[in-house]
Amino acid sequence: MAKFIAQLIVAGSQIVGRAFARALKQEIEASQEAAKRLGNTKTRAERIANNKVGLSLDEAKQILNVDDLDKEQILKRYESLFKSNEKSNGGSFYLQSKVFRAKERLDLELSKGGGGTKEDENKT
Repeated sequence: MAKFIAQLIVAGSQIVGRAFARALKQEIEASQEAAKRLGNTKTRAERIANNKVGLSLDEAKQILNVDDLDKEQILKRYESLFKSNEKSNGGSFYLQSKVFRAKERLDLELSKGGGGTKEDENKT
């Protein structure tokens, strides 16, 4: 009987140990990916803006499907996506909040005077 209990304890410890190691590995990978994503920013101000809203500038542009920081285009895409994701239309609050955060991040960039495309920057 004691041998059976000892085997059971050893087997349980091995299972818990493997699960812990796997969870730790996944957490390290997720942490490295987040660091890469946030570490690709060029300036300290951009890192602060990313942390404040929780989205990078590129992510916000992807969510609203805009290429440059055109205030009218951003507002048009925001209104369209926000309305289509209303709960009364069968939409998702999660997606609606992502759309809101994306607009918030782009507005933050516009308020800093970052309203231009890379092509505009290359021309100057």
